[in-house]
Amino acid sequence: MRDSKYRSVLLIDDSYIDNLINRKILENCMFADDVVVMDSPVAAIEYLNKCYNEQTLPEVIFLDIRMPEMNGFEFLQKLKEITTEDSKLKIFVLSSSLDPSDLRRVEGNSLVTKFIGKPLTVSVLEDIR
Repeated sequence: MRDSKYRSVLLIDDSYIDNLINRKILENCMFADDVVVMDSPVAAIEYLNKCYNEQTLPEVIFLDIRMPEMNGFEFLQKLKEITTEDSKLKIFVLSSSLDPSDLRRVEGNSLVTKFIGKPLTVSVLEDIR
């Protein structure tokens, strides 16, 4: 096991290129021992259901907002059905959206730890506690 900041991270984004780059950044920074990438929020909910039942939820989720099939806000609603209020899960919305209504919705969501504008960078990861 490496000397990583976290045990596990889930990255949810429908962009193959963003996932490829973000995974490399997370791995190179030794941010987490395990980086799981999902290109579908629906598949991510199924994965998290399984993790919850096995008590192996990731510690951190990086979530895009604008995705087909289910957007980030719909994902967060579904996630509320899985996790408990005392969950220590840190959710970072990682998005290129500059829409003020998206930013207000992120700020108003109790599950979200922080909004991070794309691209993910080493300095952003260093600031995450």
